[in-house]
Amino acid sequence: MRTLVWMAVCLCLILLSGCGAKTEAYTEPAKIVSYTTERQLGTKNTAEATKDKTMMYMTKTKIADVTNDPAFANYGRLIFPVNNWYMSGDTLGTMYLTWYNNIDPTKTVEVANYLKSHAQAGETIFYDIYTKEEKAADQAKKNTGLFFFKGNPGEKFAICNAGGGFAYVAAIHDSFPHALELSKKGYNAFALIYRPDAQAACEDLARAITFIFNHAKELEVDTNCYSLWGGSAGARMAAYLGTYGPKAFGGDKLPRPGTIVMQYTGHSEYSPYDPPTYVCVGTDDGIANWRTMKARLDAMNKLGIPTEYHAYKCLRHGFGLGTNTVAEGWIKDAIVFWQRQMK
Repeated sequence: MRTLVWMAVCLCLILLSGCGAKTEAYTEPAKIVSYTTERQLGTKNTAEATKDKTMMYMTKTKIADVTNDPAFANYGRLIFPVNNWYMSGDTLGTMYLTWYNNIDPTKTVEVANYLKSHAQAGETIFYDIYTKEEKAADQAKKNTGLFFFKGNPGEKFAICNAGGGFAYVAAIHDSFPHALELSKKGYNAFALIYRPDAQAACEDLARAITFIFNHAKELEVDTNCYSLWGGSAGARMAAYLGTYGPKAFGGDKLPRPGTIVMQYTGHSEYSPYDPPTYVCVGTDDGIANWRTMKARLDAMNKLGIPTEYHAYKCLRHGFGLGTNTVAEGWIKDAIVFWQRQMK
Protein backbone atom coordinates (compact mmCIF):
# COMPACT_ATOMS: atom_id res chain seq x y z
CA MET A 1 0.00 0.00 0.00
CA ARG A 2 2.86 2.35 0.87
CA THR A 3 4.38 1.70 -2.58
CA LEU A 4 1.08 2.44 -4.34
CA VAL A 5 0.70 5.73 -2.46
CA TRP A 6 4.25 6.73 -3.41
CA MET A 7 3.56 5.93 -7.09
CA ALA A 8 0.39 8.04 -7.03
CA VAL A 9 2.26 10.99 -5.52
CA CYS A 10 4.94 10.71 -8.21
CA LEU A 11 2.36 10.73 -10.99
CA CYS A 12 0.69 13.82 -9.55
CA LEU A 13 4.03 15.62 -9.39
CA ILE A 14 4.66 14.72 -13.02
CA LEU A 15 1.30 16.14 -14.06
CA LEU A 16 1.84 19.37 -12.13
CA SER A 17 5.35 19.95 -13.43
CA GLY A 18 6.02 22.81 -15.83
CA CYS A 19 8.78 24.10 -18.12
CA GLY A 20 11.29 26.71 -17.21
CA ALA A 21 12.27 29.28 -19.79
CA LYS A 22 15.82 27.93 -20.10
CA THR A 23 17.74 29.00 -23.18
CA GLU A 24 20.07 26.53 -24.88
CA ALA A 25 22.23 26.68 -28.00
CA TYR A 26 20.37 25.98 -31.20
CA THR A 27 21.83 23.98 -34.06
CA GLU A 28 20.77 23.85 -37.68
CA PRO A 29 17.51 21.94 -38.22
CA ALA A 30 17.47 18.54 -39.82
CA LYS A 31 16.97 18.37 -43.55
CA ILE A 32 13.57 17.19 -44.70
CA VAL A 33 13.56 13.40 -44.84
CA SER A 34 11.16 11.90 -47.36
CA TYR A 35 10.03 8.31 -46.91
CA THR A 36 8.96 7.25 -50.40
CA THR A 37 6.89 4.27 -51.41
CA GLU A 38 10.00 2.57 -52.76
CA ARG A 39 11.76 2.77 -49.41
CA GLN A 40 8.65 1.76 -47.55
CA LEU A 41 8.17 -1.43 -49.54
CA GLY A 42 11.85 -2.33 -49.82
CA THR A 43 12.35 -5.50 -51.87
CA LYS A 44 8.77 -6.70 -51.68
CA ASN A 45 7.32 -7.75 -55.02
CA THR A 46 4.45 -5.98 -56.75
CA ALA A 47 1.87 -8.58 -55.70
CA GLU A 48 2.78 -8.16 -52.03
CA ALA A 49 2.71 -4.38 -52.33
CA THR A 50 -0.75 -4.46 -53.92
CA LYS A 51 -1.98 -6.77 -51.17
CA ASP A 52 -0.72 -4.35 -48.50
CA LYS A 53 -2.60 -1.46 -50.11
CA THR A 54 -5.89 -3.31 -49.93
CA MET A 55 -5.41 -4.45 -46.33
CA MET A 56 -6.59 -1.45 -44.38
CA TYR A 57 -6.95 -1.47 -40.62
CA MET A 58 -10.04 -2.32 -38.57
CA THR A 59 -10.85 -2.23 -34.85
CA LYS A 60 -9.67 -5.84 -34.58
CA THR A 61 -6.27 -4.99 -36.12
CA LYS A 62 -3.43 -5.57 -33.70
CA ILE A 63 -1.50 -2.49 -32.64
CA ALA A 64 1.73 -4.33 -33.37
CA ASP A 65 0.61 -4.84 -36.97
CA VAL A 66 0.32 -1.07 -37.35
CA THR A 67 3.63 -0.15 -35.75
CA ASN A 68 5.45 -2.85 -37.75
CA ASP A 69 3.73 -2.10 -41.06
CA PRO A 70 6.43 -1.60 -43.74
CA ALA A 71 4.40 1.33 -45.06
CA PHE A 72 5.80 3.37 -42.17
CA ALA A 73 9.50 2.64 -42.71
CA ASN A 74 11.27 3.24 -39.38
CA TYR A 75 8.77 5.59 -37.73
CA GLY A 76 5.77 3.29 -37.20
CA ARG A 77 6.85 2.72 -33.59
CA LEU A 78 6.09 6.41 -32.87
CA ILE A 79 2.40 6.19 -33.80
CA PHE A 80 1.61 4.68 -30.40
CA PRO A 81 3.33 5.45 -27.07
CA VAL A 82 6.97 4.36 -27.06
CA ASN A 83 6.64 3.98 -23.30
CA ASN A 84 3.94 1.38 -23.89
CA TRP A 85 3.43 0.42 -20.27
CA TYR A 86 1.04 3.39 -20.19
CA MET A 87 -1.09 1.65 -22.83
CA SER A 88 -3.15 -1.51 -22.55
CA GLY A 89 -5.11 -3.58 -25.06
CA ASP A 90 -3.56 -5.21 -28.10
CA THR A 91 -5.95 -4.05 -30.84
CA LEU A 92 -7.07 -0.68 -32.17
CA GLY A 93 -10.50 -1.32 -30.72
CA THR A 94 -9.35 -2.26 -27.22
CA MET A 95 -6.62 0.34 -26.71
CA TYR A 96 -6.64 2.16 -23.37
CA LEU A 97 -4.31 4.99 -22.34
CA THR A 98 -3.45 5.95 -18.76
CA TRP A 99 -5.27 9.12 -17.57
CA TYR A 100 -7.48 9.22 -20.70
CA ASN A 101 -11.19 8.74 -21.23
CA ASN A 102 -13.68 8.63 -24.12
CA ILE A 103 -11.24 7.00 -26.52
CA ASP A 104 -13.13 6.45 -29.79
CA PRO A 105 -11.93 3.31 -31.64
CA THR A 106 -13.43 4.55 -34.91
CA LYS A 107 -11.21 7.64 -34.74
CA THR A 108 -8.20 5.49 -33.90
CA VAL A 109 -8.87 3.36 -36.99
CA GLU A 110 -9.51 6.44 -39.15
CA VAL A 111 -6.19 7.99 -38.13
CA ALA A 112 -4.25 4.77 -38.71
CA ASN A 113 -5.80 4.31 -42.15
CA TYR A 114 -5.12 7.93 -43.06
CA LEU A 115 -1.45 7.53 -42.21
CA LYS A 116 -1.15 4.25 -44.10
CA SER A 117 -2.94 5.39 -47.24
CA HIS A 118 -0.92 8.60 -47.52
CA ALA A 119 2.36 6.85 -46.80
CA GLN A 120 1.64 4.24 -49.45
CA ALA A 121 0.77 6.99 -51.91
CA GLY A 122 4.37 8.16 -51.58
CA GLU A 123 3.55 11.26 -49.53
CA THR A 124 5.82 12.41 -46.74
CA ILE A 125 3.91 12.06 -43.49
CA PHE A 126 6.81 12.12 -41.03
CA TYR A 127 9.74 14.49 -40.55
CA ASP A 128 12.74 14.25 -38.30
CA ILE A 129 13.41 17.48 -36.41
CA TYR A 130 16.90 16.48 -35.21
CA THR A 131 19.94 15.44 -37.21
CA LYS A 132 21.50 11.98 -37.02
CA GLU A 133 24.37 13.48 -35.04
CA GLU A 134 22.03 15.06 -32.52
CA LYS A 135 20.11 11.82 -32.09
CA ALA A 136 23.34 9.88 -31.64
CA ALA A 137 24.43 12.31 -28.93
CA ASP A 138 21.06 12.12 -27.16
CA GLN A 139 19.31 8.78 -27.59
CA ALA A 140 15.99 10.21 -26.35
CA LYS A 141 15.84 12.41 -29.46
CA LYS A 142 15.44 9.27 -31.57
CA ASN A 143 11.86 9.13 -30.34
CA THR A 144 10.87 12.54 -31.67
CA GLY A 145 9.48 13.92 -34.90
CA LEU A 146 6.54 15.51 -36.68
CA PHE A 147 3.65 13.66 -38.28
CA PHE A 148 2.18 15.76 -41.08
CA PHE A 149 -1.52 15.90 -41.93
CA LYS A 150 -1.39 18.03 -45.05
CA GLY A 151 -4.07 20.55 -45.85
CA ASN A 152 -4.29 23.00 -48.73
CA PRO A 153 -1.01 24.29 -50.19
CA GLY A 154 -0.20 27.73 -48.82
CA GLU A 155 -2.65 27.45 -45.90
CA LYS A 156 -1.73 28.23 -42.28
CA PHE A 157 -0.32 25.57 -39.99
CA ALA A 158 -1.02 24.20 -36.54
CA ILE A 159 1.02 21.96 -34.25
CA CYS A 160 -0.95 19.58 -32.02
CA ASN A 161 0.66 18.32 -28.82
CA ALA A 162 -0.69 15.32 -26.96
CA GLY A 163 -0.58 14.90 -23.22
CA GLY A 164 0.60 11.99 -21.13
CA GLY A 165 1.77 13.54 -17.88
CA PHE A 166 5.28 14.10 -19.34
CA ALA A 167 5.63 10.34 -18.93
CA TYR A 168 4.53 9.31 -22.42
CA VAL A 169 2.98 10.82 -25.58
CA ALA A 170 -0.69 9.93 -26.18
CA ALA A 171 -0.72 11.16 -29.77
CA ILE A 172 -3.02 8.46 -31.15
CA HIS A 173 -5.90 9.91 -29.11
CA ASP A 174 -4.83 13.41 -28.08
CA SER A 175 -3.19 14.99 -31.15
CA PHE A 176 -3.49 12.81 -34.29
CA PRO A 177 -7.31 13.04 -34.39
CA HIS A 178 -7.13 16.82 -33.90
CA ALA A 179 -4.56 17.21 -36.67
CA LEU A 180 -6.67 15.09 -39.01
CA GLU A 181 -9.75 17.23 -38.39
CA LEU A 182 -7.74 20.40 -39.00
CA SER A 183 -6.45 19.01 -42.29
CA LYS A 184 -10.03 18.26 -43.36
CA LYS A 185 -10.69 21.99 -42.96
CA GLY A 186 -7.75 22.74 -45.23
CA TYR A 187 -5.18 23.63 -42.59
CA ASN A 188 -1.72 22.09 -42.50
CA ALA A 189 -1.51 20.25 -39.21
CA PHE A 190 1.44 18.63 -37.50
CA ALA A 191 1.43 16.31 -34.49
CA LEU A 192 4.61 16.42 -32.42
CA ILE A 193 6.18 13.37 -30.85
CA TYR A 194 8.39 14.79 -28.11
CA ARG A 195 10.65 13.64 -25.30
CA PRO A 196 8.40 13.03 -22.26
CA ASP A 197 10.08 15.52 -19.96
CA ALA A 198 8.69 18.96 -19.23
CA GLN A 199 11.75 21.00 -20.22
CA ALA A 200 12.78 18.74 -23.10
CA ALA A 201 9.23 18.70 -24.47
CA CYS A 202 9.18 22.49 -24.73
CA GLU A 203 12.59 22.41 -26.42
CA ASP A 204 11.25 19.86 -28.92
CA LEU A 205 8.24 22.07 -29.65
CA ALA A 206 10.50 25.09 -30.16
CA ARG A 207 12.63 23.01 -32.51
CA ALA A 208 9.53 21.84 -34.40
CA ILE A 209 8.31 25.42 -34.90
CA THR A 210 11.76 26.44 -36.14
CA PHE A 211 11.86 23.44 -38.49
CA ILE A 212 8.52 24.36 -40.04
CA PHE A 213 9.52 28.02 -40.47
CA ASN A 214 12.84 27.02 -42.06
CA HIS A 215 11.11 24.62 -44.47
CA ALA A 216 7.88 26.56 -45.04
CA LYS A 217 8.38 26.67 -48.80
CA GLU A 218 8.90 22.90 -49.17
CA LEU A 219 6.06 22.16 -46.75
CA GLU A 220 3.80 24.67 -48.53
CA VAL A 221 2.61 26.32 -45.34
CA ASP A 222 1.78 29.88 -44.36
CA THR A 223 3.63 30.76 -41.14
CA ASN A 224 1.49 33.80 -40.29
CA CYS A 225 -0.81 33.39 -37.28
CA TYR A 226 0.12 29.76 -36.73
CA SER A 227 -1.57 27.99 -33.83
CA LEU A 228 -0.44 25.62 -31.09
CA TRP A 229 -2.86 23.03 -29.75
CA GLY A 230 -2.48 20.76 -26.74
CA GLY A 231 -4.19 18.54 -24.21
CA SER A 232 -3.06 18.06 -20.62
CA ALA A 233 0.77 18.13 -20.62
CA GLY A 234 0.65 19.13 -24.29
CA ALA A 235 -1.46 22.15 -23.35
CA ARG A 236 1.23 23.24 -20.90
CA MET A 237 3.78 23.04 -23.71
CA ALA A 238 1.61 25.17 -25.99
CA ALA A 239 1.01 27.71 -23.23
CA TYR A 240 4.69 28.05 -22.34
CA LEU A 241 5.69 28.57 -25.98
CA GLY A 242 2.92 31.14 -26.21
CA THR A 243 4.19 33.00 -23.16
CA TYR A 244 7.92 32.89 -23.84
CA GLY A 245 8.28 32.22 -27.57
CA PRO A 246 10.43 29.59 -29.33
CA LYS A 247 13.77 31.32 -28.67
CA ALA A 248 13.41 30.86 -24.90
CA PHE A 249 13.53 27.10 -25.44
CA GLY A 250 16.38 26.94 -27.92
CA GLY A 251 14.53 27.73 -31.14
CA ASP A 252 15.03 30.62 -33.52
CA LYS A 253 13.80 34.10 -32.73
CA LEU A 254 10.35 33.66 -34.22
CA PRO A 255 6.89 35.13 -33.67
CA ARG A 256 4.72 33.72 -30.92
CA PRO A 257 1.73 31.70 -32.13
CA GLY A 258 -1.33 33.64 -33.20
CA THR A 259 -3.62 31.34 -31.19
CA ILE A 260 -3.33 28.77 -28.40
CA VAL A 261 -5.93 26.00 -28.03
CA MET A 262 -5.77 24.20 -24.67
CA GLN A 263 -7.62 21.24 -23.23
CA TYR A 264 -7.75 20.01 -19.65
CA THR A 265 -4.67 21.31 -17.87
CA GLY A 266 -4.15 23.04 -14.55
CA HIS A 267 -1.64 25.49 -16.03
CA SER A 268 -2.08 28.88 -14.34
CA GLU A 269 0.87 30.99 -15.51
CA TYR A 270 0.29 33.79 -18.02
CA SER A 271 1.71 37.11 -19.17
CA PRO A 272 0.51 40.28 -20.94
CA TYR A 273 2.13 38.87 -24.09
CA ASP A 274 0.17 35.63 -24.23
CA PRO A 275 -1.65 34.93 -27.52
CA PRO A 276 -5.44 34.66 -27.78
CA THR A 277 -6.42 31.43 -26.03
CA TYR A 278 -9.26 28.93 -26.38
CA VAL A 279 -9.89 26.48 -23.51
CA CYS A 280 -12.14 23.49 -22.94
CA VAL A 281 -12.36 21.07 -20.00
CA GLY A 282 -14.78 18.70 -18.28
CA THR A 283 -16.33 19.55 -14.92
CA ASP A 284 -15.59 16.06 -13.60
CA ASP A 285 -11.90 16.25 -14.46
CA GLY A 286 -10.03 14.95 -11.43
CA ILE A 287 -6.65 16.05 -12.78
CA ALA A 288 -7.23 19.51 -14.26
CA ASN A 289 -9.64 21.67 -12.27
CA TRP A 290 -11.99 23.68 -14.47
CA ARG A 291 -11.94 26.54 -11.95
CA THR A 292 -8.19 26.92 -12.35
CA MET A 293 -8.53 27.14 -16.11
CA LYS A 294 -11.34 29.66 -15.88
CA ALA A 295 -9.46 31.83 -13.38
CA ARG A 296 -6.49 32.02 -15.74
CA LEU A 297 -8.64 33.08 -18.68
CA ASP A 298 -10.50 35.64 -16.56
CA ALA A 299 -7.15 37.19 -15.63
CA MET A 300 -6.04 37.19 -19.27
CA ASN A 301 -9.29 38.88 -20.25
CA LYS A 302 -8.54 41.71 -17.85
CA LEU A 303 -5.30 42.24 -19.75
CA GLY A 304 -7.24 42.54 -22.99
CA ILE A 305 -6.26 39.12 -24.38
CA PRO A 306 -9.08 37.48 -26.39
CA THR A 307 -10.18 34.19 -24.83
CA GLU A 308 -12.94 31.62 -25.07
CA TYR A 309 -13.81 29.11 -22.36
CA HIS A 310 -15.98 25.97 -22.35
CA ALA A 311 -16.64 23.59 -19.45
CA TYR A 312 -18.56 20.42 -20.27
CA LYS A 313 -20.66 18.83 -17.56
CA CYS A 314 -19.75 15.38 -16.27
CA LEU A 315 -16.77 14.89 -18.60
CA ARG A 316 -13.57 13.51 -17.14
CA HIS A 317 -9.95 14.06 -18.10
CA GLY A 318 -8.60 13.45 -21.59
CA PHE A 319 -11.76 13.32 -23.73
CA GLY A 320 -9.88 14.24 -26.93
CA LEU A 321 -12.27 15.21 -29.71
CA GLY A 322 -15.14 14.29 -27.41
CA THR A 323 -16.99 12.21 -30.00
CA ASN A 324 -20.23 10.75 -28.65
CA THR A 325 -20.07 13.11 -25.65
CA VAL A 326 -21.53 16.48 -24.74
CA ALA A 327 -18.28 18.04 -25.98
CA GLU A 328 -18.57 16.71 -29.52
CA GLY A 329 -17.95 19.47 -32.03
CA TRP A 330 -15.82 21.63 -29.74
CA ILE A 331 -12.99 21.58 -32.29
CA LYS A 332 -15.19 23.43 -34.79
CA ASP A 333 -15.62 26.24 -32.24
CA ALA A 334 -11.86 26.28 -31.65
CA ILE A 335 -11.16 26.57 -35.37
CA VAL A 336 -13.58 29.51 -35.63
CA PHE A 337 -11.78 31.15 -32.69
CA TRP A 338 -8.44 30.73 -34.50
CA GLN A 339 -9.95 32.12 -37.71
CA ARG A 340 -11.04 35.27 -35.86
CA GLN A 341 -7.42 35.92 -34.90
CA MET A 342 -6.32 35.67 -38.56
CA LYS A 343 -8.23 38.85 -39.49
